[in-house]
Amino acid sequence: RVPVLLPFSWDVGPAHLIAFSTEVYFYLEYGKQLVAKQFQWLERDLQEANQPARRGERPWIVTMGHRPMYCSNNDKDDCTQYESTVRKGLKPNRYGLEDLFYKYGVDLTLWAHEHSYERLWPVYDYKVYNGSTAAPYTNPSVPVHIITGSAGCWERLDPFIPDPREWSAVRIEDYGYARMQIVNKTHLWLEQVSDDQNGKVVDKIWLIKDRHGPRGWRYPSLLEAPRRHRRPSGFACKLAPRSLAQIRSSFSRLRRGDT
Repeated sequence: RVPVLLPFSWDVGPAHLIAFSTEVYFYLEYGKQLVAKQFQWLERDLQEANQPARRGERPWIVTMGHRPMYCSNNDKDDCTQYESTVRKGLKPNRYGLEDLFYKYGVDLTLWAHEHSYERLWPVYDYKVYNGSTAAPYTNPSVPVHIITGSAGCWERLDPFIPDPREWSAVRIEDYGYARMQIVNKTHLWLEQVSDDQNGKVVDKIWLIKDRHGPRGWRYPSLLEAPRRHRRPSGFACKLAPRSLAQIRSSFSRLRRGDT
């Protein structure tokens, strides 16, 4: 049955999945009340999903929306802007989804819109909070973002800027789709399959969470911490071989917010 509301949610095994519309932020001629109503619905749904008994039964929370908060594509889409509308909300900073998803311990956010594939390091407010240098997706301290929007649009693929941003882990320009398997309460498997390469798996990760929900974050005070509202510096990770010491040094700087 097709849901009547723009956002809706359902349970699958040990996961609670939420689908919502990002378009309400961009078609304001239909009324800003759509943004407000959806945001309020999302918060109520996340509050219910975080009730101890429910989060214990279904610890994974996965969201799905069209336009991403972050991307490193070479265009002028909203996700390329420092204060993207989906991330920060309507001015002045109303109904932004990044803080909402962090507040309620969303584990994984899936996006499309960009005709490409991009896997991000765990990122919040342009800072990377990996689980560890060796295992970035094991108990990450913020939500994980995956953009998989190249299923076959006739408009062709969207290219990336030459150098990836510091929060961008993997970027792939070809037609393909993602597969997700929620294995159990602690392990979730994601892989990107290339149509252009005859079904080859071109990226894959395990997302492992021993603890879920906002209490599982290692930095619970991020929402209260003062923000430095500035444009990121030109620092970017080159996709070139690096020593383990260099990688550790890079992640240490990112965690501290140094540039």
